[in-house]
Amino acid sequence: MSDGNGGILKAVDLHKVYELGKDNLVHALRGASLTVRRGEMLAIMGPSGSGKSTIMHIMGCLDRPDRGEVWLDGHRVDNLKSGALNQVRSRDIGFIFQGFNLIPTFTATENVALAGEYAGLARRQAKAAAVKALRDIGLGDRLDHKPSELSGGQQQRVAIARALVNGPHIVLGDEPTGDLDTATSQEIIEMMRQINTDTGTSFVLVTHNPDVADACDRKVCMRDGLVTEEEVCT
Repeated sequence: MSDGNGGILKAVDLHKVYELGKDNLVHALRGASLTVRRGEMLAIMGPSGSGKSTIMHIMGCLDRPDRGEVWLDGHRVDNLKSGALNQVRSRDIGFIFQGFNLIPTFTATENVALAGEYAGLARRQAKAAAVKALRDIGLGDRLDHKPSELSGGQQQRVAIARALVNGPHIVLGDEPTGDLDTATSQEIIEMMRQINTDTGTSFVLVTHNPDVADACDRKVCMRDGLVTEEEVCT
């Protein structure tokens, strides 16, 4: 598939139906298509139930579509077998979640290093990569702190370091500032924008926060399982 238009991640005509019970079908995606441009920071907005998280999970290879295709860096990935999908998720895509998803008994370094080991690095290599990633985002003095010893903003920085430790093509964030106060949220937005600018790593952020969307290069809206290019998401 041609990459001539600069797309690093593409969703093509995605359909997804969830069966919540007998005769209770939820059509989460109804033919959604989206191209993430190489090096851009993109916001996905829209009301609850519009399909934002579903399209992110499918584009991130966390779920499979019922119909449609997902392409990453010119290669189709939605039809890969489980082992190959695990490699894509661990090496090529980074994830940031609203609730941080840190292991409470692990230090910051151990949380980040685990992602490196999952991608195939030896333990020593993974630890070195984790330390570098944490220092790069300003947590060099918190390497041995556990999540309970860190503020919410610091925990999200650890989560961002974990997303970046393997040098992914793209980072997907699902409400990455949702659990943070306004000032901390702004710090995290600025940090993600700086990483995007400095490294060229693409970011896709599902968000309800207009400040996050305003910091991005582009915003798309979702409604009724479809992607639109409208400027106002209602």
